[in-house]
Amino acid sequence: MDWISGVWHDVTSPQPAPSTTATLITAAVVVVCLVVPTVWHVARHALTIVHEAAHGFVALLVGRRLSGIRVHSDTSGLTLSVGKPRGPGMVATAAAGYPGPAVVGLGAAALLAHGYTLAVLWALLVLVVLVLVQIRNWYGLWAVLVSGAVLVVVTQWGSALVQGVVAHALTWFFLLGAPRAVMEMQSQRRDLRRRGRPDTSDAGTLGALTHLPGGFWVTVLLLVCLGALALGGWWLLG
Repeated sequence: MDWISGVWHDVTSPQPAPSTTATLITAAVVVVCLVVPTVWHVARHALTIVHEAAHGFVALLVGRRLSGIRVHSDTSGLTLSVGKPRGPGMVATAAAGYPGPAVVGLGAAALLAHGYTLAVLWALLVLVVLVLVQIRNWYGLWAVLVSGAVLVVVTQWGSALVQGVVAHALTWFFLLGAPRAVMEMQSQRRDLRRRGRPDTSDAGTLGALTHLPGGFWVTVLLLVCLGALALGGWWLLG
C-alpha cells in the first residue's frame, strides 16, 4: 500500500516544465528518428503497438469481442475482433488505428503542459500492459515486453530529467509519427495498385465498408493526425 501511495503521489505531483528550447530540441531529435530509415523501422514498433491498441479499445467500446493482437517484425500489426462484419461499429474500429497514436500524443501533451510527466509514463505503461494480455504472437510479445521494460526502468530508476526527456520524446514521437504513418500507408496503397493487388490497408477497409474512396479516408485520417499535432505542439511549446 505504501508503494501504491507513493506512486499515486508521484503521478499526481506536477514537475517543472522544460524550457521551450529543450522542448524544440527534443522535437528535432524525434524528427531525425522519423526520417532515418533504420531508426524509423525500430521506433515504429511503438507506433504499431498504440495503433493496434486503438483498434482494440474501440472494438470493445462498440461491443465487439477482442480476440487478439499481433505485432510483426516488419512493423505491421493486426487486431482481431468478433462482431458484425459491417455497420458503424466496424467502421469505428477500422478508423481508430491511425488516429490512435495522435490521440495518445495529444493526451500526453495535455498532461505535460500541466507538468504531469510521470502520469504520462505510467499511462503508457498501463497501455502496454493491456496490450500484453492480448498479444498472440512471439514477436509481438517480445516487442511489447521490451517497450514495457523501458518504461519500467525510466519510471522507477530514471531521474526527473530523464523522465521528462523520455516523456516529451514519446509525446513528440506519437504526434509527429502519426501523420508520417498515414503517408506511409498511402505510399503502400499506391504500390499495391501498381501490382494489381487488393487494398488491404485501413483506408481500403474503410472504403469497402462505406463505399467511399480509400483516398477520402486517407485524407480524413491525415487531417485528424495533423490537427492533433498542431494542438499538441501548441500545448507543449506554450
